[in-house]
Amino acid sequence: MKLSNTTAQNSFKYGWLLSRIWPYIKPYMFRIICGFLVAIPLGLLDGVTAFALKPFMDYVVGKQDWIFHILGYEFTLTWQMFAFIIPFGVIAFAGFQGVLRYLNDYISTWTSQRITNDVKFDLFHKLIYMNPQFYDENPSGIIISRYMSDPQTASAGIVDQIKTITTSLFGALGLIAVMLYSSWKLAFIGVLVLCIAFIPVALIRKRIKAASNKNMVIGGNITTNINETYNGNKVMAAYELQGRQEKYFRNQIWESFNVNMSLTKRAAWMSPLMYLIASCGIATVLGYGTHLITSGQMTAGSFASFVTSLLLLYKPVKTLGGTLTGIQNIFVAMGRVFELFDLEPAIQSKKDAIELKGLNNKIELQNVWFEYIQNQPVLKNMNLAINKNETLAIVGNSGGGKSTLINLLPRFYDIKSGSILIDGVDIRDYTISSLRHNIAMVFQDNFLFSGTIRENILMGNPEATEKELNQAIESAHLQEMIADLPQGLDTLLGERGMTLSGGQRQRVAIARAMIKNTPIVILDEATSALDNKSEAVVQKALDNLIKDKTVFVIAHRLSTIKNADRIAVINEGELVELGNHDELMSIENGQYKALYEMQFKNQEVNA
Repeated sequence: MKLSNTTAQNSFKYGWLLSRIWPYIKPYMFRIICGFLVAIPLGLLDGVTAFALKPFMDYVVGKQDWIFHILGYEFTLTWQMFAFIIPFGVIAFAGFQGVLRYLNDYISTWTSQRITNDVKFDLFHKLIYMNPQFYDENPSGIIISRYMSDPQTASAGIVDQIKTITTSLFGALGLIAVMLYSSWKLAFIGVLVLCIAFIPVALIRKRIKAASNKNMVIGGNITTNINETYNGNKVMAAYELQGRQEKYFRNQIWESFNVNMSLTKRAAWMSPLMYLIASCGIATVLGYGTHLITSGQMTAGSFASFVTSLLLLYKPVKTLGGTLTGIQNIFVAMGRVFELFDLEPAIQSKKDAIELKGLNNKIELQNVWFEYIQNQPVLKNMNLAINKNETLAIVGNSGGGKSTLINLLPRFYDIKSGSILIDGVDIRDYTISSLRHNIAMVFQDNFLFSGTIRENILMGNPEATEKELNQAIESAHLQEMIADLPQGLDTLLGERGMTLSGGQRQRVAIARAMIKNTPIVILDEATSALDNKSEAVVQKALDNLIKDKTVFVIAHRLSTIKNADRIAVINEGELVELGNHDELMSIENGQYKALYEMQFKNQEVNA
């Protein structure tokens, strides 16, 4: 599946999206509820300042004392006392609100990050079990964006937005309460206008979704470009491709700019329209409020308190466009995240799969057909049998299907038709884990992970003893190299092991395969990229690795081919010749003989 083609189809199914994110929210409900409990008074306290204006205007500005009765006793608060109490009260409430805001932000951030972590953990678990074809079809930048950035946007944003909405909701309720207390007639007008201001919101949902999805795809392409620039820096320098990479980067940045401006052009009218609607509401309130004051139905203090509440209430409405754009972005990201969760690896173990426990007899390929692209077969009707402890060398012209053949054995890809059997059982009937547990592979360009040499070797068998580790190091001819390193086995490798030479990386990979100690070994041109000196050392290590093993080797070195029990010649996806060196050389006009004359004869002369 190509991730760049996904469009977050479910991003408007809000109930469905929330039901999918709920399992990640549920474990933290106690803290989320605590956050809501803090958000409620935090929002309600927005109305305190507006409410304080009424007594300030009526009593302080009007220089009137407040006389009230409690339990038959008369009490008096002078306007001077009001003048002293109200400012300090406002400061006290602001301090209290600040403490609540801090608690709310901390709880919200903690919860958001924990939910985000859980989503990322589960997504990464899905990612590492995807098949190689998935990685073939999707650039690294798209994968990084989809598996790292989208979860951050979706899970962290949902809690933040719920917090914001909760605070705003109760803030609005508090302000509406102050408005109703001041004048229910004016409050009716204010709330009616507020409701009208929400109408434009529904008109741009799809535009937000389309722009958000495009931006996420472009972001992934930008990351891919940066990754390729980093990993291909030598090729870029050698072929002077800096201009090409910069052109791609500029085009992607401008594409992102154009998408954002297109959305702005279509959505920016929403905020001015809301301003206009809100202004009409304020103008109506001012006109009718003046009438209520002059007719004695309302005091100046009540009106000031009402207008302040109304202005505070309209403030979030005016910025609603940006808020709702953010919320829709969150739902788009959530839709994209759950598309990833719904992806299933094309290659999985059957429910009733059995365990492979070593190789007892032979491996067979029966009428095997395989294609990467539909109706373009790479392997055609392949029939081949390899006995236990036999070494099979695979040779042929480039692109003939040699690497494809060995990638089918550990089920990196599944065949289109036919069957691959181990001891008479189709490999699809074995569990993938047990199948791969019985196969060790050494590639032409072996990947070493960031970490120490020890860690990279022990990846072959984390349970290996120190004795087994030392035996693998000795068999791989690594002891001298390790002795020359300042930290020895615990020397940290750079990314992809690039701090080592090609031959050293190969020997670490061979030690990793050795310590795994599997009955089946696959060598994919393991010495083709090395110079003669490095190749000789690596070949000795390989000879140790393949002792008493069933070996498939894609070879370019004559000694490896001649020492193989049999040689399979593959051309255009078909097995054209099979036999040992002498048998194949005796075939008049044979393809192996032609390959030998073109590629291998010089090696024999130089040997």
